[in-house]
Amino acid sequence: MRFIDPHIHMVSRTTDDYEAMAAQGVVAVIEPAFWQGQPRTEVGTFKDYFSMLVGFERFRAAQFGIRHYCTMGLNSKEANNEPLAEQVMDLLPLFCTKEGVVAIGEIGYDDQTPTEEKFFRLQLELAKEVGLPVLIHTPHRNKKQGTFRSMDVIEEHNIQPHMVVIDHNNEETCKEVLDRGYWCGFTIYPKTKMGNERMVEVVRQYGSERVIIDSSADWGVSDSLAVPKTARLMLERGIAAPDVELVCYKNAIAVYAQSGQFSEDDWLNPPPVDQRSLFEGNSVLRGGQTPKIEEPDKEEGIIR
Repeated sequence: MRFIDPHIHMVSRTTDDYEAMAAQGVVAVIEPAFWQGQPRTEVGTFKDYFSMLVGFERFRAAQFGIRHYCTMGLNSKEANNEPLAEQVMDLLPLFCTKEGVVAIGEIGYDDQTPTEEKFFRLQLELAKEVGLPVLIHTPHRNKKQGTFRSMDVIEEHNIQPHMVVIDHNNEETCKEVLDRGYWCGFTIYPKTKMGNERMVEVVRQYGSERVIIDSSADWGVSDSLAVPKTARLMLERGIAAPDVELVCYKNAIAVYAQSGQFSEDDWLNPPPVDQRSLFEGNSVLRGGQTPKIEEPDKEEGIIR
């Protein structure tokens, strides 16, 4: 079974994560623009970060056989610095149409302040202008209120639910999200929030339609293998394989393919891995390490 992790912050992870993910069947990842644990203070740091998402990180993932995509946005946690946020909004249109950008996100609420809402609304309008799906971050505090308010605001901007992933759901929010027609994302964290045991029961109760599982793995305590681990547990607990495939693979394709930048052919027919390759002079290898080199089979068009 193939897997997609449609919300993971690989800039914060190591090459060991890429190797382990590929070994477990992860073929593609989507990296939402996010905060780095410490608030940024200059617009140039956002520019360099966005450039890394569409540049080196895309290259680095490919060196381990994984297709890398990203979303662009001003996250809600940093939106409260209004002067800086205004500069970031000027910068965003330059990156939203880059290759591999599949959505605007992750955007929404953190503390649910008026300033957060201002930039949330501006980015919803940007998504409409560039024709991209939207990835919504729901707040960790007052989640139910923030989730429902997010959907109300989206509807005020006349964005159709099929273009929006509402992420970080739990049992308290998922029914309303699904009933209103949105894609319903669940983040699987170890020992907290929506663990994989609870996720099995959610799928058992609500089914697999418009349900998406991700890891949101980042610089904190998180698990880059959360998607394949949850898939295995669902199969062990009697969830049908077609349902597991939907929530761990096919649903992500359905929503993000609407960007025109996300295609199954990208990983079913990838270019061969050649770790001798460089990105602006940089390699994923260090001195004395043996590069992995795949050779395409000229007759059959496959990689060996």
